[in-house]
Amino acid sequence: MVQNSPSRLVIASRESRLAMWQAEHVRDRLTLLYPQCDVKIVGMTTRGDQILDRTLSKVGGKGLFVKELEVAMAEGRADLAVHCLKDMPMVLPEGFAMAAVMEREDARDAFVSNDYASLDDLPAGAVVGTSSLRRQALIAARYPQLVIKPLRGNLDTRLAKLDRGEYAAIILAAAGLNRLGLAARIRALLSPETSLPAPGQGTLAIEIPERDDGLDLVALLAPLHHAHSALVSIAERKVSQVFGGSCQIPLASYATIDGDQMHLRAMVATPDGTRMISAEARGPAADAEALGLQVAELLRVQDAEGILAACLSEAAQADDDARSAELAASAAGKPAA
Repeated sequence: MVQNSPSRLVIASRESRLAMWQAEHVRDRLTLLYPQCDVKIVGMTTRGDQILDRTLSKVGGKGLFVKELEVAMAEGRADLAVHCLKDMPMVLPEGFAMAAVMEREDARDAFVSNDYASLDDLPAGAVVGTSSLRRQALIAARYPQLVIKPLRGNLDTRLAKLDRGEYAAIILAAAGLNRLGLAARIRALLSPETSLPAPGQGTLAIEIPERDDGLDLVALLAPLHHAHSALVSIAERKVSQVFGGSCQIPLASYATIDGDQMHLRAMVATPDGTRMISAEARGPAADAEALGLQVAELLRVQDAEGILAACLSEAAQADDDARSAELAASAAGKPAA
């Protein structure tokens, strides 16, 4: 037990229902551990929540979901923040640290549809929604007859778009659906062989600011840390970090542990799925970072950097086209399409 635990802690959280569930989950765990501590949640809207008409790859990526929370911590308005690990940048800003990685939920992707039981059942031309270039590439490679369209918004917004008939099916993280009691919406779970998960998918992480008041938040949060989940996240995120992991890169990496051995698989592709490479390796779980570097090198020798450069070039061209369209529409006195 931590000595001299604080009388009050404030958790910064996005205001979506899933983000609040995550913050409440951590609050409840801390309240049980430290009943004398008053744990509060302060909700806020991030840039990632506000921009819903463009994909993350076009508006700044993962950091859009954490910046406002970090500002709140830096200003002393909050003591910690709870994130989906897959939404966290690979390198945190100076002055912040990842204090705990919690036990992983189901890391798989989920197929959600009101009319079809699986991706295999979708007819040619059916529209599938996803917010992820990774999922887009994997589906396009395996099911080129399907039409893949961007899907933004929080979990409830995405499900509402499906229910309005805007998509024949959508692909979501199983973990979020499970956490909100929506597992019944899942028609099929996609195996890692079909849809390799994103680094850290299904895992919650707790971010803290550096502090000089003597409070040891790392020690305070240690009971929430799950060593097994932390090790696989280190390996998975190392692969992404090597290649400058961001929402502009269709990259997957997924690790499992059996005894003292870790198995790590990774994939890099173009968004349309026409070029895709993969690699895997096994090694001691205790050397998770080294295993991540090994798999990254296996991808590198297959021209992963060339594929990713093409992805970034395509994204830059799309941004230029969008800006040109906005300028042309502005000059014509009407909104861009």
